[in-house]
Amino acid sequence: MADRPKIAAITTVYHKFSHTQHIVDRFLEGYGWNGRHHRPEMDLVSLYVDQVDPDPEADRPDLSRDREARFPQMTIYPTIADALTLGGSDLAVDGVLLVAEHGSYNRNEKGQHLYPRYELFKQIASVYRTTGKTAPVFNDKHLSWNWDWCQEMYDISQELDFAFMAGSSLPVTWRTPSVEFPSGVEVEEALSVCYGGVDSYDFHGLETLQCMVERRKGGESGVKWVQAYRDEKFWQAHADGVWSRELFTANLCRSHTLKPARPGFNNPFPSIDEMKELVKNPVAYQYEHEDGLLSTMLLMSGLVEDFNFAARIKGQNEPFSTQMYLPMPPARATLANFFSPLVNNVEQMFLTGKATYPIERTLLTSGLVIGGVDSLHQEQVKVETPHLKIAYQSTEEPTFWRT
Repeated sequence: MADRPKIAAITTVYHKFSHTQHIVDRFLEGYGWNGRHHRPEMDLVSLYVDQVDPDPEADRPDLSRDREARFPQMTIYPTIADALTLGGSDLAVDGVLLVAEHGSYNRNEKGQHLYPRYELFKQIASVYRTTGKTAPVFNDKHLSWNWDWCQEMYDISQELDFAFMAGSSLPVTWRTPSVEFPSGVEVEEALSVCYGGVDSYDFHGLETLQCMVERRKGGESGVKWVQAYRDEKFWQAHADGVWSRELFTANLCRSHTLKPARPGFNNPFPSIDEMKELVKNPVAYQYEHEDGLLSTMLLMSGLVEDFNFAARIKGQNEPFSTQMYLPMPPARATLANFFSPLVNNVEQMFLTGKATYPIERTLLTSGLVIGGVDSLHQEQVKVETPHLKIAYQSTEEPTFWRT
């Protein structure tokens, strides 16, 4: 125990099916990995929970007290500073989990959920500054709803020189087929068809795109502009060929959840009129990279319930396509085994002190979510994004779950 890394978890809520449960429970309980039960080579020793539901009869009551009783190595602390110092005056942990995805937090006029990732991160950084010591940090999902705060979080990690990793499970989950995007190729267009809402699953769709196209020739170069389309403007853009119909079809052919357009008949190529009956609130984010690549993410709830990707590679006759595989609904919400490869990547960072994939990807996708929301809020105009000129290289080795 004395030689094992110590981990702190800083969370907003800890209830059934929350991201905290899916992530923190895996550090406490272990999880299935490559045909065996894997237990992390580290101990989660401290926990801070920002919102605790006092009603044990609530639909999703707090689980933190139960976990503290069941796992005596873990203590709940009243402040973030206490959780990182274990009640002392010096940094006493070797890694920090920051999970701020659920909880009773307000929304602003744009519909953004004001989760306090930035505020909690700043408190972590304050302990680092006070003690003069640092530890790797993993931030679940995007960095913040506020671009300046996203940039500041990234800048602090660079200034204090600690490993910083963020994002969701989409880039690291299984793929069907199990393929990596070829490195160093020229990409003419990329498209993702997925599902879910704005300022939530749009982040997943953008990660689906970005973890693939960042491997193209020259690496990622940043994004010039982003434009959103919704409802009738979405359907008009689809009809006008604003994004590739060929890549759209390739996406649908990878989906495992494509809804039949007609009762009793599985029609994988629905017409626009048929799709309008299935998809009540479609949303697209289209954006141009600095090197000219055009990428588009489509949210089409009602048509699919998974995350699919396709791209046209220069010199290849057929589109490259795959699906970022998640368990089929309704098991997805309860089992959520796609959190296992995410946790495994976080473990590797805590053990080595190095992120397994670039934080710049999450910085960029965080900015794209914000840009898409801003475009929707401004009547779907094109939003220039000079601040997203974020260039970086992908990892050479694949980081998704291949076994």
